Order: sequence, then structure tokens, then C-alpha cells
Amino acid sequence: MKSNAPLVSIILPCYNAERTISRTLDDIFHQTHDHLEVICVDDGSTDNTRNIIKERTEPIIFLSQTNKGASAARNAGFKASHGEFVLFCDADVQLDRSMVEKMLSTLTHHTAAAYCYSNFKFGPHSFDLFPFDAIRLQKENYISTMSLIRRDKFIGFDESLKRFQDWDLWKRLLANGDQGVWCPERLFSAPMQGGISKFSWKNIAKLLLNRLKY
Repeated sequence: MKSNAPLVSIILPCYNAERTISRTLDDIFHQTHDHLEVICVDDGSTDNTRNIIKERTEPIIFLSQTNKGASAARNAGFKASHGEFVLFCDADVQLDRSMVEKMLSTLTHHTAAAYCYSNFKFGPHSFDLFPFDAIRLQKENYISTMSLIRRDKFIGFDESLKRFQDWDLWKRLLANGDQGVWCPERLFSAPMQGGISKFSWKNIAKLLLNRLKY
């Protein structure tokens, strides 16, 4: 990777992720875009998550806090980051190894966009999305937290919310006049169970009923 390539900060909030965190970190450290800053925020785990992260040989910024929830962990990770772009990554996902490169390419070619989102797989369901639709976004949370965001556009997650923190972020950005751009490739997959935050079953059903492919 060229030394002048943009720095991307990947922020992982972790809570009791001992079964999945190593695989996710493997995917991160094998990205084709390798100018990365990796920040793991342990959100009061009671399992072996902390030790697994600390035993890694790759450079990782490790933060620890009492259990405050995903939004607080993400915000803490952002405050410790330096990248021109940030990607909030759940600790149980599998990333396509070209994910960062493809999202970054899409975002840099669409200079008016604040963030880039992609297709993804959730359990057995494939969510093949569509170009940014502001009206639809007001009605549906179709954009995952796993999106690449310009640092100067990130306005923080609302730590008072217990659900739909990502949707709240996209809608607040929209209110500021900031929109996303779609990368039409399936770049990550997430399990239906586990993880620090996931789509609600209600929202999954709504998306499926709206005829997203599965």
C-alpha cells in the first residue's frame, strides 16, 4: 500500500466476543487496503475477550470501559482514532478482504457523500440494496452500522438510545444535508445471533417484505 493512502480507523466495540473476535481481526489484518488503525473497545466483557485481543501480535489500540453499551464504546473508539475515514465493525462479522478498499474507492469517487454502505449477508439472508434513497431511509433502517464514514462527517452515536442507534445516526446526518453512497457489492456477513448490536427481527421482516433479495 502506498504511504500516502488514506488512513482508515476500524473501531470494534467488543462484548463477550471470545468466540468470534479472532476471526474478525484476521479479516481486518488481511484487508487489501492495509493503511489501517485498529481500535478495540472492550465494553466490560466477562469472558476471555480482553486476553485474546492483547495476545495478538498486530498493532491494536486497546481501550476498556465498564459496560455502557455499543454506542458508548463506538464513541470512545472514535475519540481515540486518527483516520481520515472510520469504519465501525462488529466483533462477530466476516469481512470480504477487499471491503475497505472497495468502500474507500466508492466514497472517494463520490466526493459529495458522507459515507459508503454496501450489500451484506445477515444469517442466511442476502441483502442486496439500492442507491441512496432519502425518503426510504426515513421509513426503513436499511443501512448497516458497518459503513465507511468520513471523519469530518461523523457526529457521534446517541448513547441514550437502546436500539436503532445506527438509523438515528443516518437520519441526523440526513437532517444536516449529508447522504450516503451505495457500493453494490456484498462485502460482509453477520450471524443472526450474538454480537454487540444487530438489526431487530421486526426490521428484518420489514426489509424482507419490501422485496430485498434473500
